[in-house]
Amino acid sequence: MSNPFTAANRANWDERVAIHLRDAGAIYPIEAFRAGADTLMPIEAAEIGDVSGRRIAHLQCHFGLDTLSLARRGATVTGLDFSPAAIAAARTLAAETGIPADFEEGDVYEARALLTGDFDLVYVSWGTIIWLPDIRRWAAVVASLLRPGGRLYLAEGHPSLSQFEEVDGRLVLTWDWKTPVDRPLAFDDAETYAGDGTALKTPRSYEWIHPISDIVTALVDAGLRLDFLHEHDAVPWAAVPMMRQGEDRLFRMPGDTAGPPLAFSLGATRIV
Repeated sequence: MSNPFTAANRANWDERVAIHLRDAGAIYPIEAFRAGADTLMPIEAAEIGDVSGRRIAHLQCHFGLDTLSLARRGATVTGLDFSPAAIAAARTLAAETGIPADFEEGDVYEARALLTGDFDLVYVSWGTIIWLPDIRRWAAVVASLLRPGGRLYLAEGHPSLSQFEEVDGRLVLTWDWKTPVDRPLAFDDAETYAGDGTALKTPRSYEWIHPISDIVTALVDAGLRLDFLHEHDAVPWAAVPMMRQGEDRLFRMPGDTAGPPLAFSLGATRIV
């Protein structure tokens, strides 16, 4: 955790936790979850399959809503996140709801040392790998956590979407398609994507754009077989201000606005 980029991101995410727990922007349906709702988005809910009886590692779990939803579906789940504030909130939410799940604090690159045993499924969803500089190292970690025949499920914002920003109501191609490990994109966002309106005191964060080709190749080289790769016209947050949220909680471009694919998902199986 001595990496200055990771340290800045951790401070930024520590601050986001309290804001996201308030759910003023209707991104995290915490009260509905407390009342028994499942928080998985329609994309992953349709693709993940039956997880009952499965042992799952949920990497970069934030404060654990999806972790606990997977546990409600009958899985044995361990969530991992680098933010101590997020892990504390996840443990509190698990205790409040009485849902059995374990949570560990730590860097995703150290997951193999932090998590015990092999897993049937590694689950990674939404706004995760953009925070990681080295996608090949991430893929090796995923493979190390899976038993032979175990699966990865990944749902993420599309790297093509990450290249654009909205300027005067138009999408403008701004960033290159691939970010060097040692030269991340730096952002000073005034508030979080949740739309709360609360000003961040630690706004600086760093991101990396990883092309889908790099992600798939890294997983294959780590010993996984690609089972499916899907692209989607919706994403769970307003990546640009023009997006509008639908009744399914997903955000899309308005009307006939042309744009890049907004999200992708993939499944892969460990074969070696």
